[in-house]
Amino acid sequence: MGVLYLVRHGQASFGATDYDQLSDTGRSQCAQLGAWFAAHGITFEAVLTGTLRRHAQSLEAIEAGLQRRHDVLQWPGLNEYDPQALLLAAHGRLPDAPDSPEAVKQHFRLLRDGLLHWMQGRTQPQGMAAYAQFHAGVVGALDHVRARHAEGNALMVSSGGPIAMAVGHVLGLQPEAVVELNLQLRNSALCELRVSPKRLTLVSFNTLPHLGGPEHRAWLTHA
Repeated sequence: MGVLYLVRHGQASFGATDYDQLSDTGRSQCAQLGAWFAAHGITFEAVLTGTLRRHAQSLEAIEAGLQRRHDVLQWPGLNEYDPQALLLAAHGRLPDAPDSPEAVKQHFRLLRDGLLHWMQGRTQPQGMAAYAQFHAGVVGALDHVRARHAEGNALMVSSGGPIAMAVGHVLGLQPEAVVELNLQLRNSALCELRVSPKRLTLVSFNTLPHLGGPEHRAWLTHA
């Protein structure tokens, strides 16, 4: 059996005009993950990413730490949902840019509602795929790995939403539970799925083995 390693991108630019850009911390998180892979002799016969800039930048940093390059299959179904479209569809307006810890908490409370409305079919955010189509894109990536790489290791670099949906699909979770998984995922966090031709099995969720030392405490981020 093989292992599929799902990695959430490193810290991006939360609160900025262009979120889709890794911060210096995000690059460091992912480079450290690549070094951890190298130290543990973990290599990949297949690499899939979404098509967003932060996915490509995260993989670039992982490969720098791993000191190895890969052929990459870009999979649009691994792209994140549009949080602004979700907020507008559910609440009719965008909240102000969060400028305090409480404002950040409120932002994610509103996002939780927006996600649930969309996943339960109560809203259809403008410019976004329907939830069923979004889910199918994630499941398609899992099926691709299961069909072609069941005997080796594969790496999938994506975002919190698709990774949570992948784990939720494997566990058969309801939307409410998938949303909670989504909002718990940390930057550069690792999830592991055991792969066989017939099934996927969850091994670990939202771990940061590469950031376990006290010297990396400031690198623990969620957004």
